[in-house]
Amino acid sequence: MMELRDLMSQVGSGPKSAEDMSYEQAYEAFERILSGDADQTALGGFWVANRWKRNTPEELAGFLDAMRDNSVKVASPDVDPVDCGANYDGKSETALLGVASGLVSAASGTPVVVHSGDRVPMTEGTAYRHVLAELGVETDLAPEESAEMVDSVGFGFYDQSRFNPGVGALLNRRSAVGVRTFVNTVETLANPADAEVHLGSFYHLSFAKRIIDTFRESRTSTVERAILFQGLEGYDDIRPGYTKVAEWNDGSGELTDYEIETANYGMSFDRDDLEVDAVPADSARITESVLSGDREDEFADAVALNGAFRIYAGGGAASLDAGLEKANATIADGNALETLTKLRRFTP
Repeated sequence: MMELRDLMSQVGSGPKSAEDMSYEQAYEAFERILSGDADQTALGGFWVANRWKRNTPEELAGFLDAMRDNSVKVASPDVDPVDCGANYDGKSETALLGVASGLVSAASGTPVVVHSGDRVPMTEGTAYRHVLAELGVETDLAPEESAEMVDSVGFGFYDQSRFNPGVGALLNRRSAVGVRTFVNTVETLANPADAEVHLGSFYHLSFAKRIIDTFRESRTSTVERAILFQGLEGYDDIRPGYTKVAEWNDGSGELTDYEIETANYGMSFDRDDLEVDAVPADSARITESVLSGDREDEFADAVALNGAFRIYAGGGAASLDAGLEKANATIADGNALETLTKLRRFTP
């Protein structure tokens, strides 16, 4: 197996002169990292060098496949869920709405899978597991138990430390490096349920295109459809205002992008209106009150639209408008709250 330092003259010569790795080189490099045998100094240098040069889809596919082959423990539910790949480093300012919107989608008949770690660098913010824990939901689940949760409830959580232990073991080293690395990207694509549909977010459209090309280059990916949008704090909660959306269907092979105005879908407010003081506790409280039908404010509107995106992504509605209508009806008839109750009661 190669040493990481053997690649440093190739990837570490600076942003303009660095050379790209082949798929095989990237695969072997991350395989070495995941084995735990990589020299720690070389590891830090390799991560920073890749951040400088920016990884190609071929390199990201190599990293992704090395992770899925050597670390990810896949457990597929019987249903076909939407894989929600939010940034693992979480949110620190605005409410995390993915639990509420995922439960709305699940209650409408479109299953959802979410996954996260625990205070992942660099933000070390609030992720899915923290809001679920505040709601009293079991999060310390083996992958097979997570799959059982999806089949039982329609919504399932996969814990990184259980389904992707090789990457989970890198947390301290990632924190010591002090910057985001390619691991922050590929861990969101782990797809522990082997879903065919991926929902994610991006800051810039060029990144969305790189992710789609990564799926194309991957030799392990089962994703056949992906919808990505400009997320709030980089998470999979849609950003208020004029927002880019990218869609890809493997059948056509083409990526399409368009812009929506969220005010046309009930979100006629600003980012600041979604800020909270204590993200885990406040997000849990908002989740329960929205699903109970006790709120008719900006949080309720945002949950409905985010639920609509999940329903539309998973094929539960032919358009975003139809998905929004379905999401609002699911909240109004109490099915979303009932699904939250089932999630709280789930025991493997």
